[in-house]
Amino acid sequence: MKKLTIILAALLMGLQAKAQYEVIPQPQTVTTDAKARTLSVADLKGITAPNDIDMMRNALFLSDYTGLPVNNSLGKKDVAIRLALNAKMEGDEGYRISTDPTGITIEGRTPAGVFYGIQVLRQTFFKKPATLPCGTVESAPRFGYRGMHLDVCRHFFGKEFVKQYIDMLALHGMNKLHWHLTDDQGWRIEIKKWPRLTQIGAWREQTVVGRNMGIFDGQRHGGYFTQQDIREIVSYAQDRYITIIPEIDMPGHMVAALTAYPELGCTGGPYEVWGIWGVSDDILCAGNPKVYTFLKDVFDEVMELFPSDIIHVGGDEAPKVRWKDCPRCQQKIRDEHLQGTDKHPAEELLQGHMVRYIEQYLATKGRRLMGWDELMDCDVAKTSLIMSWRDWSGTVDPATLGYPCVKTPNSTLYFDHYQLPQDTWSNTLLFGGNSTVEKVYNYDPAPDTLTPEQQKLVLGAQANLWTEYITCPELAEYQVLPRMATLAEVQWVSPDKKDYQEFLKRLPALEELYTALGWHYAPLPKAKK
Repeated sequence: MKKLTIILAALLMGLQAKAQYEVIPQPQTVTTDAKARTLSVADLKGITAPNDIDMMRNALFLSDYTGLPVNNSLGKKDVAIRLALNAKMEGDEGYRISTDPTGITIEGRTPAGVFYGIQVLRQTFFKKPATLPCGTVESAPRFGYRGMHLDVCRHFFGKEFVKQYIDMLALHGMNKLHWHLTDDQGWRIEIKKWPRLTQIGAWREQTVVGRNMGIFDGQRHGGYFTQQDIREIVSYAQDRYITIIPEIDMPGHMVAALTAYPELGCTGGPYEVWGIWGVSDDILCAGNPKVYTFLKDVFDEVMELFPSDIIHVGGDEAPKVRWKDCPRCQQKIRDEHLQGTDKHPAEELLQGHMVRYIEQYLATKGRRLMGWDELMDCDVAKTSLIMSWRDWSGTVDPATLGYPCVKTPNSTLYFDHYQLPQDTWSNTLLFGGNSTVEKVYNYDPAPDTLTPEQQKLVLGAQANLWTEYITCPELAEYQVLPRMATLAEVQWVSPDKKDYQEFLKRLPALEELYTALGWHYAPLPKAKK
């Protein structure tokens, strides 16, 4: 009977261990202590960490989450949470959490790995457990690129919301913020050499109501980030191991810039910052030498502000209507000996020439160019990073053509789309489409249909939040949560270890944390009983 009691106790402790680490993203392994020992949380005296900037900052984050003080004077006999670097661990972003009666150790090969382990412990401590099961929790992300996108052009969101958005990424173990800073509806980054970009281009006089129905709100809308704002935001993200990838979309989506500097367009204007949605025929003039000076000046200041090794140049939705009729663009085609084909007209190759020019310029500064998958239509170099979004149009997977890529398919990872099965256009006005939590969860960025070598070219996945119809921070939060948690599992967990119903059982605990943080979120799907 005594032996049976011991066995039952061990089984119960195993169940408790699983319950205590019902976190997102799901860890790769949760190993329970063979003796079924536990750690009393009340016995923890504080947090210790190596005395360097990154690890001490990690310790302060953990202190904020748990209420425990950072105290490096604690000795080996004191029960504490200890942060440590372990060069023997594999992968720069993996973590290991080891718990025994003497305390908790969070290890990583790098401070970033330790930070991700802290986010796991944060979710666990939020439940205020009296005890923690002894054992080991270990994981590492499937993909190195784990991103979210934020458009601040269609509707402007200020510095404090961008910081909150970064906090949301950090909680979910993400490491890239793709920041869409320029578009037809507003230019949002201060460029000192071209001041009218924000003096004029950051403001539109009114915004269309509904889906381009010809009705306008009559209210001036806009705003921009000063260079000091951006430095502050970049530093905030770096503290949370998040790289901000800035996007300056070119040659299309440039009406705001053309309004400020009409000489950069093919017709010379006049132009007006757009108050409608869609794709404009007015783009940068590829035959005007001043445009190339403008782009170099802009990217020079962008690179000074953003240390990211990747610079996003857009390249999508750039109609060539103006270029076909522009004498300077046609002369540029002749000067560069661009020979069009039925598949790639000369004007498409002209965009490729323009992009390659910028790619080479960025390379001289040690940076790498990224753009939307339309760049594949422009014969750009295989050194370019492709962001694949047009899955609905039959676009070839960039990996099959030898391009390193990040997957962000419109049909699944556009979080401006509706997210509940019953959502229709009669509810809150959104772009349209529908991508449920289950659809996001089942998405695989590197499916078995790719060869092993092609799968290696898939750097990761990202979800996009375009803000034509996202008019306030509360709706932005609602649109990304809980789908951001779902995407985190896609980014961290291999397909063979995923289980949708099991994921749904872990989701409510995270919902409680969202509520405590004051974040808005959509109703959560329920697990089957």
